[in-house]
Amino acid sequence: MKHLPLPLSLEKIKAAQVLVVGDVMLDRYWYGAVDRISPEAPVPVVRITKEEDRLGGSANVAFNCVSLGANVSLLSVVGDDEASHKLEKLVDATGIRPFFGRDPHLKTTMKLRVIGRQQQLIRVDFENIPQHDTLAFQTQKFKELIGQHQAVIFSDYGKGGLAKIQEMIHLAKDYKKPVLIDPKGSDYSRYKGASVITPNKQELSQVVGEWRDEEDLKSKAHNLRTELGLDALLLTRSEEGMSLFDAQGEVHVGAQALEVFDVTGAGDTVIATLAVLMAAGYSVREALPWANKAGGIVVGKFGTASVSFEELAS
Repeated sequence: MKHLPLPLSLEKIKAAQVLVVGDVMLDRYWYGAVDRISPEAPVPVVRITKEEDRLGGSANVAFNCVSLGANVSLLSVVGDDEASHKLEKLVDATGIRPFFGRDPHLKTTMKLRVIGRQQQLIRVDFENIPQHDTLAFQTQKFKELIGQHQAVIFSDYGKGGLAKIQEMIHLAKDYKKPVLIDPKGSDYSRYKGASVITPNKQELSQVVGEWRDEEDLKSKAHNLRTELGLDALLLTRSEEGMSLFDAQGEVHVGAQALEVFDVTGAGDTVIATLAVLMAAGYSVREALPWANKAGGIVVGKFGTASVSFEELAS
């Protein structure tokens, strides 16, 4: 879809309030020189020359929202460790409002990547599951925050931070707020009642099985949408673009990327753009081509990236 039906209003976007809830992560990169093999084992020795920390998980989704110009709150549970305090500083610096429940027994999810000779040599993950008391804090804080926002994103990375998602979906519906979910895993029953879910092809096939053709896909997508009581299901299809399934039928938009460098975080950009525009008063169908354009822009950038209002509107 080349025609973008409605112009973007920066004024409306700047007034939009989006609440992002989910699993935050610290993406840590260690870059170094590889000059020799270790005498202790047949592995390279990396002499670290540069360190970099980036927002990951739902924090990256929030960053994508704020990059477009919206007002964003980020609600999550973290540990009381170095990674959580670093993450909070990074979040603060972007203008996102952090609401972090701290659990001293929790390891803040951190993905440490060691890069040598322009390639990733190893990734080390630090994580565990948050406890009941911390999740109860999150639900209570959600109850306090939801009325102040026009849309909510649940960003599920399967780290346990959204164990009480059904309760929060019901609260959002009570306030008549659109709920957008980036799903994870094969049990989508926990997303019942959401406004929009945004699986990719692999994620959807884990739930409904492989489809034979477009007709079979339509049938499976609409059946799942009806079963879960969703307003819409948005399937992101990489080079095939995106397909929206709602009560009116289907809309397909072709991929817009001129050149693909990196698909990392493209799903974050898509759901963030949808949520920001819905918070600004656009319908899902009106927001769809803009979300598609944003996804096309971000895959043309290296690493986890975001899109500005100026880039999107140009």
